[in-house]
Amino acid sequence: MDSEKIKKLKSIVDESDNIVFFGGAGVSTESNIPDFRSSTGLYTTSKNTKYPPEYMLSHTCFVRDPEAFFEFYKTKMIYPDAKPNAAHIALAELEKRGKLKAVITQNIDGLHQMAGSKNVLELHGSVYRNYCMKCHKFFPLEYVMNSPTVVPKCDNCGGIVKPDVVLYEESLDMNIINKSIEYIRKADVLIVGGTSLTVYPAAGLISYYRGNKLVLINKTETPYDYRAFLTFHDSIGEVLKSVI
Repeated sequence: MDSEKIKKLKSIVDESDNIVFFGGAGVSTESNIPDFRSSTGLYTTSKNTKYPPEYMLSHTCFVRDPEAFFEFYKTKMIYPDAKPNAAHIALAELEKRGKLKAVITQNIDGLHQMAGSKNVLELHGSVYRNYCMKCHKFFPLEYVMNSPTVVPKCDNCGGIVKPDVVLYEESLDMNIINKSIEYIRKADVLIVGGTSLTVYPAAGLISYYRGNKLVLINKTETPYDYRAFLTFHDSIGEVLKSVI
């Protein structure tokens, strides 16, 4: 890691009390949760499934073949033993110190909250929330995982219990999008980590940032590197840990 760049990052973090973090799947890979598009990601390693992974995680698959959906979902999307890594812990610490105003995440694994972050905006929902599609009763993750049938059914009315995650073909929650835009627009420092910034609409959020302290931390280049005040192609946990 470039010690000069780390020094600069530490300096802007020390001087700011209005930081917003926007993160993607790369934040959780250091907790051994695979991302989607890298060489070890879900799309590359899921070759022997009934349908392509994008279809397995689609609204169409959920409706037409819920058994295939839940088989894939339970084995490929749930990592109950995953623990927060250095990045999650550093962000929670920055919030505790009154520096970080919000974490905006594309992840559904709940690791930011597990690390102690309080203000987390989940663009794609969470595996820890599940609800009956008929009577809207809520259920924890354990209910889905321990269901006697592949497709979990509501113990109240028998309806299908759906994870509160945004599937392909489904819209993001506009309330969460608008809140995210507001935080990004007002941010003094915007740190973006673990995302290639190529998947929309989430990637488009970065264009609402009005400041001049954009920090990008991602193993590979992104289309926004040229706009950044600082870029790191390093481990996100190592970078964030070094500024605490």
